[in-house]
Amino acid sequence: MATIQQTGARPQRSLQVLPSRRGALSRCKAATNTPSPASKVYPKRLIEWLSDNGAPQEKAEIQTIVKEGTEIDITVASQPISKGDIALHIPEDLVVTLDRIFDGDGPLAELLTTNKLSEIAVLTLYLMYEKKRGPESSWFPLIKELDRIGGRGPQGAKSPLLWDAGQVEDLLGGSPIVAQIKERLKGIRKEYEELDTVWYLSGALFSNYPFEVPTEQFSVDRFIQAFTAVQSSIVHLQGVALSKRFALVPMGPPLMQYSSTCKALLQYNADNKQVQLVADRAYAVGEQLQAWCGPQPNSRLLLNYGIVDDNNPYDKLPLGVVIPSDDPLYREKRNKLAENELSTQQTFQMTRGTDTPLPENVLPYLRLVFASTTEELAAVKFGKEGKPVSDANEARVLAQLAGYLQKTLGRI
Repeated sequence: MATIQQTGARPQRSLQVLPSRRGALSRCKAATNTPSPASKVYPKRLIEWLSDNGAPQEKAEIQTIVKEGTEIDITVASQPISKGDIALHIPEDLVVTLDRIFDGDGPLAELLTTNKLSEIAVLTLYLMYEKKRGPESSWFPLIKELDRIGGRGPQGAKSPLLWDAGQVEDLLGGSPIVAQIKERLKGIRKEYEELDTVWYLSGALFSNYPFEVPTEQFSVDRFIQAFTAVQSSIVHLQGVALSKRFALVPMGPPLMQYSSTCKALLQYNADNKQVQLVADRAYAVGEQLQAWCGPQPNSRLLLNYGIVDDNNPYDKLPLGVVIPSDDPLYREKRNKLAENELSTQQTFQMTRGTDTPLPENVLPYLRLVFASTTEELAAVKFGKEGKPVSDANEARVLAQLAGYLQKTLGRI
């Protein structure tokens, strides 16, 4: 009997199923923006720092809201913004990048090619030492804002990397993201063990700090907390030198909402020497600014930024179908599939969303798979010509597909 099965690759399942299942991740859902009484206190520090350093923001401001009982700072439009307007502009000398640590790309490339440390780990270590300098650090207002956010995304959810082990299993049990969280934490701990390497490769910088070497100065738990906060704030700049590729942009993520469907990017403008956000649509006053996060499924968005996107077009579930060799029509089915450049073991990427069509050949393929007579098999058409071959065959195809999806999504 033909079967629909989960493929060997771990499916990038939508984590948005979880809240409707148990309400466990309700804090990942966008809440109504409720201004906080403290909204004029905390954001003021970072805004003043930008203004004092020659970067006043005319069209954007920071607003403090309350979600799930927690204060969250977000970047919103301070005046009406039209499509094509520069909504945010931050000079490069107020953006934290790896060229603050390494003189040129040579030492950085040497470090990264060893595969021992990531760019995020190096930036994390740098900011941890800067934090120890307190108000003397030129990055102090930005660091205090990162501390205040505490690894939470703009939807109010703390990164699962900071959850207790029991919470991960309880809230995400059955999802492949549980293994991804464990693997990411294992990788962060491994990087922690290599931190002293950065100290020696960047001696000219770290010699200015009157502190111990990293692994003696910071515990692994503190490093994981800091790493998570930095990771949720990272902007991947395009068309820049290696040392500028990973950036922390004031008023950028996580204060700014990452979106899977937004067409605006935080980009480096070489002429103005700024990181800018050019609006891809109009914004009303008080509306949170958005930037494209790249093609990432919700599992990665939750892991990296503590968010999920209800309309994520990159959130996919692999649908694996196998025709067993003992099928009475196996040879005929195999030959017809070969004519259409398909095989007897096929995987289709299913995308969530009520207005998203199925992959083009899913239904024709399943009609062929469940064809029980040569007449049904001969009637199967692929591409735009595809249509039901019989009432019985179509009923079986739809029942098998619906049953598989309900069973699979029910485990997430």
